[in-house]
Amino acid sequence: MTLREIGEHIEQYFIEIIRERRKAPFDSFVKGILFVASRFYLRAINTRIWLYDNRVIRNRAIGCLVVSIGNLTCGGTGKTPIVEIFARTLSQKGRRVAVLSRGYRSRDKRGFFEKLKKRLFSKKMEVPPRVVSDGKNLLHDSITAGDEPYMLASNLKNVAVLVDKDRVKSGLYAIDEFGTDVLILDDGFQYLRLKAHINIVLVDSTSPFDNHHVLPRGLMREPIEHLLRADYVFLTKSDGSPRLRHLKEFIRKHNHRAEIIECCHKPKYLEDVFDRGRRFPLETLQGKKLASISAIANPASFEGFLEDLGGDLVLKRHYADHHRYRQQEMIDFINDAKAAGAELIVTTEKDAVRMPRLDRRDIDIQFLRVEIDILSGRENFDQCISRICFV
Repeated sequence: MTLREIGEHIEQYFIEIIRERRKAPFDSFVKGILFVASRFYLRAINTRIWLYDNRVIRNRAIGCLVVSIGNLTCGGTGKTPIVEIFARTLSQKGRRVAVLSRGYRSRDKRGFFEKLKKRLFSKKMEVPPRVVSDGKNLLHDSITAGDEPYMLASNLKNVAVLVDKDRVKSGLYAIDEFGTDVLILDDGFQYLRLKAHINIVLVDSTSPFDNHHVLPRGLMREPIEHLLRADYVFLTKSDGSPRLRHLKEFIRKHNHRAEIIECCHKPKYLEDVFDRGRRFPLETLQGKKLASISAIANPASFEGFLEDLGGDLVLKRHYADHHRYRQQEMIDFINDAKAAGAELIVTTEKDAVRMPRLDRRDIDIQFLRVEIDILSGRENFDQCISRICFV
């Protein structure tokens, strides 16, 4: 077992405690420790934001319109398709767009001594960000880029995608090298160092604020009252039902000025994981026995799509969010899927970029392509795009 896999098991253990799935005496003791730790975390977060609000720590404006898209919670809100629709729409409107990501769980392929030498003897700007895409060519794989930046770079034409923890640096690089006039901060709500002109916050309408506790007792990165910084709130995974009225009222108590936009993630088609471009209609799933495999924050939503589309799920397998699959894992899963009578293996697009190439496949493996569909607040979305385009 690798160090990353050990880390994933530990992460899963704590998530199960947070979500009250473990109730043994020792687990209750751990939960108490997490609660105490969350009080210190909350104080640190509030202090940090106070320092920025009062200009004790100054954020940086870099002469370019910056749109931040992020969450209050850790993962599971469906952020990547929202980033994609903003980047694509703005590019089609004639803006020169770059997406800036920190590249969560990406891997730097430089050797240890090379990285140490750069850290000790090089100036910060001498180590450029990783350019996953220059808008025309895909320049890195999913290992060095990270799965989400790689997925965005694969799907977006005429949009640069850059990875660096220092997004001031990557933003300046995008402006200098690509003539960028709109920067989109992927997962940028907590990145206060770069001044954002428009803050977009995503809220999962099926589980809005988890258990309302901040990390590590819950999955909130910031307390709910920090919604006040948002200019637009996207309610993702909405079904358009009247019950969301109460959630909207709750959000407006914390931010009366933000526009609220309801959207859902709508399946579009299936595509072969190993033969990109080979697509199949959603009707392919009707009445078919399926095996699903995923490593995302909220697999229930994905599996619900498969059942709603008429599939019969005979096998489900989950891994920790952002898990990178090993070849033997995939071979074992294919064997298990066949033993369960599955006719097709289905995964998510985000998982597909983390799967190793398999020479032997006894059963097709396809991913479900999902895109954003705006249910209500279309005029607010159009207004947001116009606000960016005509600044």
